Parts: sequence; structure tokens; C-alpha cells
Amino acid sequence: MSDATATLTAPRRALTGRLKAALVLFVLFALMPPLAAALNDPFYVLIGTRILAFAIAAMALDLILGYGAMVSFGHAAYLGFGTYAVAILASWGVNDLVLQILAAIAISAIFALVTGAISLRTKGVYFIMITLAFGQMAFFFFISLSAYGGDDGVALMQRSTVLGMDLLKSDFGLYYTTLAILVALFVLCHRIVGSRFGRVLTGIRENPTRMEAIGYSPFRYQLTAFVISGCITAVAGVMLANQAQFVSPAFMSWHRSGELIVMVVLGGVGTLAGPIAGAVAALLLEEWLGALSEHWKLFFGVFLVLMVLFSPRGITGLLEKAGIARRQE
Repeated sequence: MSDATATLTAPRRALTGRLKAALVLFVLFALMPPLAAALNDPFYVLIGTRILAFAIAAMALDLILGYGAMVSFGHAAYLGFGTYAVAILASWGVNDLVLQILAAIAISAIFALVTGAISLRTKGVYFIMITLAFGQMAFFFFISLSAYGGDDGVALMQRSTVLGMDLLKSDFGLYYTTLAILVALFVLCHRIVGSRFGRVLTGIRENPTRMEAIGYSPFRYQLTAFVISGCITAVAGVMLANQAQFVSPAFMSWHRSGELIVMVVLGGVGTLAGPIAGAVAALLLEEWLGALSEHWKLFFGVFLVLMVLFSPRGITGLLEKAGIARRQE
């Protein structure tokens, strides 16, 4: 049996392992607000919501990086589309979260379809540079929007409503809504990866020439995954705008794209649950190290180097070495 065919018929034990790991993470997330209330420190709820939003974005990036071998260095553009969908629609009196999410998904799908169709004509470092170029185009476009603050950004007057209800008005409501969206999108990604589409995408990652030889079109599958990933990242942007109550082009800079890649690598590429854990680790380290020193990025860089040297599979690899998780082939 060929490698490509074996990939298509591989057992789903890895998916089961990812599901168990994600369930543990979701339970811990659900317990955070009660813990914050017990400690009388609402800051943990706010930082927790930020972590959840970035976890959605990191998981979305892993869908193409881990399963499609597409290293997008402009993925923060979709995060920006989500944030500006909130700001622009709110300025026109549209505050409903569902409509804002649909608008963010629509613009992201169009942008991903066009840019992905061009970027996927290339491979390797050329793909990385083209996605970076498109991301920077979007970045400078929103800088030029003086009506929405330009480079300085714009503050949001209020959080979004959900079908006319102020569910997001309280920090706890926003937190649990974001958590619910993360869980729903994880289930979606889990189903995608476990489906025939996901197995074909993984086969293309391993050997695109062989997959094409047995009748699959790598371009179509990769482009579809690219569009799906961009749309999911835009949803993260919508929730991030509500958490920060502020929108600026900084959300879509290439630095932010790099941070998303770091979260994926830190958690474990091609695991779905790993990038969620990576988002938790990266943002908590940023908070803790930032409180200790203004040079926290130096220490964070040392930590990343040590992780790459001793656990190339990130947090997932550490759990596998400890016997807590089964290695996913």
C-alpha cells in the first residue's frame, strides 16, 4: 500500500487523542471564571478571553500549517478583518454579533480565495513571502482609513449584542460566549481533519505528486483549506475586538502573524489541541515575564529556543515524553 493511500485509510486514534486533550483544556477554561471570582480578580477573565480568541486563530492556522504544510505569514490579516468588521458595522449602527461574524467571514473568504489562488501557485519560501506581502497590503490599507482612526485605531463604544441581547455586556458573558465559539470551531476542525477531505489534505502534505497521480487535485484541496482557515481566524478577530473594545491595524501586522505561528509551534504542529495550549502558554508567559522585566522578549526567546531543542513537537511532545499523550503519526 502506498504512503498516500495509507494516509487516507489511517486509523483515527490520533483524532481521539486530540479530542481528549481538548476536552481537558475546555474544562479548565470553564473553571477559570469561578476561580477568578473566588480570587476577586476579574483580570483573569479578561486575559482568559484574549487567550480564547487567540486560541481560535492559532487553531485555524494549524489547519493549514499542520495539515496542509502551508506556512502563511500573513494570517493576521484575517484577524484584522474580524476586528474591523465589528468597528465598521458598529459605526453604521449594526451591533449584532451574528451579522458581524457573517460580514467578517464573507470578506475573509473573498480575500483568502483571491490571495490563496495566487499564493498557492508557488511553494516554500515563495509562498511565505507572498502571503506576507498580501498581509502587509491589508495592513497598510486599514492604516489609510482615516475615518476609523488610521494608524491610531478606534475605540468601540460598546460590545456587540447577540440577537438583541446584551450577553457580552459582562466580562463573564463575553468569556463564555468566546469559549462556546472555540468549542464549536474545534468540533468543526476536528470533523474536517477526520473527514476524507482532511485525510486527502494530509496526504497532499506528505506527497502532493503521488496524491495527484491517484486522482486528487492538491490546488483545490489546499485552496479550500486556506479559505476555511481564514474565515475561522476572522471569527477570532470579532471576539478579540469585543474583548479589547479597541480596533487598530496592529491586529493585522506581520508581527502578529509571527506570534500565531509561534503559538502553533509551541503547542505542537498538526494537533489542533496543541495550538490552543500554545496560545495559553504564549500569552501567559507574555503576561508573567512582562511583569518581571521590560526585556521579557529576550527571556521568551530563550524559552522558545529551549523548547525547539528539547521538544520539537512543542507542548504535545512534552506530554508524549511524559506518557500523558499518545504520539500522533
